[in-house]
Amino acid sequence: MVTVRVLFCVFCAGLGYWGWGFNGGVVGHEEQEITSLPRNEGTGEERRRQGAYAVVRAAQKEIGVQEIGQNTGPRVDQYGAFVGIKRLPWCAAFVSWVFREAGYAAPRTAWSPSLFPAKRKVKAAGRGMVMGLYYPSLGRIGHCGIVMGLRGDFCVTVEGNTGATGQREGQGVWRKTRHKRTIHCYADWL
Repeated sequence: MVTVRVLFCVFCAGLGYWGWGFNGGVVGHEEQEITSLPRNEGTGEERRRQGAYAVVRAAQKEIGVQEIGQNTGPRVDQYGAFVGIKRLPWCAAFVSWVFREAGYAAPRTAWSPSLFPAKRKVKAAGRGMVMGLYYPSLGRIGHCGIVMGLRGDFCVTVEGNTGATGQREGQGVWRKTRHKRTIHCYADWL
């Protein structure tokens, strides 16, 4: 009986490894590499979907990047250099860098509130959008990340400069699951 269980586990692991049924737990997410984005082809909705996929994919590739010291490290310094900062909180720099990696010229900022101008704000979350958390102690948006997907009342995000408990100044890039009620606003840069 133990042999049958072991073989079944190996079989199931093989299915997950080759992509037959496992999707990282995110609704509508597929693990496929995008090699090019034909932004000038297809409908506006198709271009938007491709753009969102590229943003999410670029963000996912960074999961696990960690600081070495306070707000510094080889990759963290690249995020900061893209927006002209060094050794400062870098969640907005991360978001800006991800959009650049996905082929977008904007946003490009180190200050999280500037990711949410009125013309970019939207009411509902969507893949590839930017989410912002409001901190009453600051009186403003104090942390941001990229929406990877939705699970009912929850947003699955990728965030830079966060930690295991979800604090705004953490030590790395992590995938987070946040209830929609905890998110103050969303911005559409696609």
